[in-house]
Amino acid sequence: MSDHDLFPNGWEPTTRYPDPAVQSIDPAFDAYRLPLAGVERLATGMRWSEGPVWFGDARHLLWSDIPNNRIMRWNEETGQVSEFRSPSNFANGHTRDRQGRLVSCEHGGRRITRTEYDGTITTLMDSFEGKRLNSPNDIIVKSNGTIWFSDPVFGILGNYEGYKSAPEIGQNVYCLDPETGDAIVVADDILGPNGLCFSPDESILYIVESRGVPTRKILAYDVGKDGHTLSNKRVLIDAGSGTPDGMRCDVDGNLWCGWGMGDPDLDGVMIFAPDGKPIGRIALPERCANLCFGGRANSRLFMAASQSVYALYVNVAGVQGG
Repeated sequence: MSDHDLFPNGWEPTTRYPDPAVQSIDPAFDAYRLPLAGVERLATGMRWSEGPVWFGDARHLLWSDIPNNRIMRWNEETGQVSEFRSPSNFANGHTRDRQGRLVSCEHGGRRITRTEYDGTITTLMDSFEGKRLNSPNDIIVKSNGTIWFSDPVFGILGNYEGYKSAPEIGQNVYCLDPETGDAIVVADDILGPNGLCFSPDESILYIVESRGVPTRKILAYDVGKDGHTLSNKRVLIDAGSGTPDGMRCDVDGNLWCGWGMGDPDLDGVMIFAPDGKPIGRIALPERCANLCFGGRANSRLFMAASQSVYALYVNVAGVQGG
């Protein structure tokens, strides 16, 4: 069944279970599907949805609507959608630190920020060795509190998702200690670093190479015993005609990756086993840029997809912190 069959006139909630939009490519994915759960659309009307992050204590989801320069909020209890912050300085990716605070990538400010408990915003990093960052994109927090983020140039290429400007520095991946303000480059050889996440035991860091030649790739690195040195760079997944973007790991080590662009039959989420084998797919009528786990048991997948945000209950929990 193609996406054209699933979505002939745009998206509508499934009228039957199991939802045909949730597809097993390999029998290994069957264990992660819930036969009585379907894809739901929580919100629509954005220009470009990105960076979802779950706040279980507040029972809400936040995400970026980058071109509209705002952060949106969906309330789990009421289903209401509202603006959380506008303007947002063209915020993109978000996560939470180990103290529960919002940590964000901003294209407009070319910086990493933390929203304090009282709502004030602290700049954690906006330059490296005297040069401005490009446009921080995706972000995760390790169990030791360090903040890891990618810094491609996408947000300064024009005035749609930030402010057009010339880059001053390479497209790097950084590890930042928010307590000391010290930062190091952990990877400087990736063509367009984008989404990133750790394996459940944090021994592997996955990074999307979104300008890979000839195809986009998901790279894997071993994380050294010092907690930040990367080695053994390898291609875990060659995306072929697909477009991986943001991704997260579940507790079994599977990668859930936003996917799409070009062929509409690729739009949605791809799920890969730890060895890189594709095992499942969630078809959506829009390209999925990024996703996160949340909900009561951290087993509800929230998908930021172009103009909308979708959700699906799955039979596995996501890894905390990315």
